[in-house]
Amino acid sequence: MSTILITGATSGLGRYVAFALVRSGHVVLAHGRDPGRTERLVEELRTEGDAEAFVADLASLAQVRELGARVADAHPDLDVLINNAGVGAGSPGSGRELSSDGHELRLAVNYLAPVALTRALLPVLRANTPARIVNVGSAGQEPLDFDDPEFTRGYQGFAAYCRAKFALAAHTFALAEELAGTGVSVNVLHPATFMDTAMVREGGVAPWSTVADGAPGVLALATQDLSTGRYFDGTSPARAHEATYDREVQKRLSAVTDQLLAL
Repeated sequence: MSTILITGATSGLGRYVAFALVRSGHVVLAHGRDPGRTERLVEELRTEGDAEAFVADLASLAQVRELGARVADAHPDLDVLINNAGVGAGSPGSGRELSSDGHELRLAVNYLAPVALTRALLPVLRANTPARIVNVGSAGQEPLDFDDPEFTRGYQGFAAYCRAKFALAAHTFALAEELAGTGVSVNVLHPATFMDTAMVREGGVAPWSTVADGAPGVLALATQDLSTGRYFDGTSPARAHEATYDREVQKRLSAVTDQLLAL
């Protein structure tokens, strides 16, 4: 059985996956932003199995790194990381928002946070192979503008969301190559389209699918050895945006990412 950290576990897909994992006998480290909601979730999870709460605001890179340090310290046996937490496109017509570090919010939470958390936990994951990193992405992907990564010009919430998910996919493929042969696999998936979540409803979209539809893909990648450096649509291998596989794009993204994380 695995020790699994799942971010954004207090609602939607994350909550569903947390219960499925704990019922299967895994130790679930449930991350949430709100202390009360996270504690209540873990009380519920503990009626089914072994769970622990971890609270952090992923819009703060300092809190992301602190979360990584706390998890590594408390659970040196961690062998699965599910980067699930995310911020949607926002309500229709809402403007550009900033994280506590001054980054564009969607880029900060949907991309910079999982990258920083993964980096913080890589030493532990590498010590517990075979280990797995599951990045919850989206079929909505739009190339990042390297001249304006923070989307200061012509901002649109949905486009910002798609740019962050594009970056997450490209990062996944580059990281998989970097980790080749280490026993740590990293994959990215589109769980299901417009699931019935607060994020989707806030965006003014009528849900097309349920979180139960999105869970099997995440659970498969978290609990089975399904290769590495792959993109899945649900449980089916698929192709991400073609540009995410471009070495030059990955290199530029890596340079921009290091810059943004160092700010």
